[in-house]
Amino acid sequence: MTAATGNTTDSTAGNGTAEVLFDRRGRLGVITLNRPRAVNALTAGMVDLLLRQLTAWAGDDGVAAVLVQGAGERGLCAGGDIVAIYRDMLHGGNRTAGFWQTEYRVNSLIARYPKPYVALMDGLVLGGGVGVSAHGKVRVVTERTRMGMPETTIGFAPDVGGTFLLSRAPGQTGTHAALTGAHLDAGDALFLGLADHYVPSHALPGLVAALEDESPEAAVARCAEQPPASALSGQRDWIDACYASDDAGEIVARLRAWTGPGREDATDAADTIEAKSPTSVKVTLASLRRAANLTLDEALAQEYRVGIRLLAGPDFREGIRAQVVDKDRNPQWKPATLAEVLPAQVDRFFQPLDGGELDLQPGPDLEVKEADHA
Repeated sequence: MTAATGNTTDSTAGNGTAEVLFDRRGRLGVITLNRPRAVNALTAGMVDLLLRQLTAWAGDDGVAAVLVQGAGERGLCAGGDIVAIYRDMLHGGNRTAGFWQTEYRVNSLIARYPKPYVALMDGLVLGGGVGVSAHGKVRVVTERTRMGMPETTIGFAPDVGGTFLLSRAPGQTGTHAALTGAHLDAGDALFLGLADHYVPSHALPGLVAALEDESPEAAVARCAEQPPASALSGQRDWIDACYASDDAGEIVARLRAWTGPGREDATDAADTIEAKSPTSVKVTLASLRRAANLTLDEALAQEYRVGIRLLAGPDFREGIRAQVVDKDRNPQWKPATLAEVLPAQVDRFFQPLDGGELDLQPGPDLEVKEADHA
């Protein structure tokens, strides 16, 4: 999609090369993630700018709503910059921990934002891209949307509030999406509760223009169309039956034993899960089950604990190496099988951190007063 144009309010974005652009168009504050060659993958500098600008606009009476979009044609955001994380892991991972602290503050702020927060979830919306969009109040998908939490592929686990969101999806469909890392189209995103409205991509410029002086509800109502059907909604029989276990090995066994409609899809899901990091799969499943009874902020704190421990383990580094550094697509997981990952090992990922827990308080210069915006 084409980024909105307007008067840049952040001085660092004045030359058009900043990683995030902030514009004011009428009463609309426009955020444009601006790393199109990297599908707008998030860096530490980007989330810091997001936190500061969102906080400023929350207290600005001249801004009635906020919009987030991605520059370029490939998507809103393909997640965090995992190459930067990989390089940091080689030197201890301290910068990554700070990046997550700020990123999760942004996720929490979006969820409680005192003004309508509109997310254009066009193209790729993966990992951290879900975090800057799916916690908003007005979430728009298109025919080009490909959304997902693919963290188990790289030896990590869903974060940015992803466990909170997917644990609340219908039946076991969120568990399926998390363990397999499946890409979701618009229909599936709506069915899972990750989005609210379907607007064809060609209508997005008109929607953005309407948001300058109309309420998001009125603008979206004029542009929205009937969404496509969700494939996942028609696969509930085998998904709900096979994933209704707290043991990942049992889930894989049920998928392989399924003989009803969807047998081929169930077998493919089993193959997919067994190719992921066994540690990540088991930790992700436990995270989802726990997150079902947590608030978003509590889930973020849990994800931070899990993330810090995965950062120190072998699979996260190995997954990034295999997928995006050497690109051999042949990760050597340790342990190599689900059966080798013991319950006590999984439990340790959720214990309090010796080095300090997630702090969602942004500091006195970034306080946001919540308001009733229903």
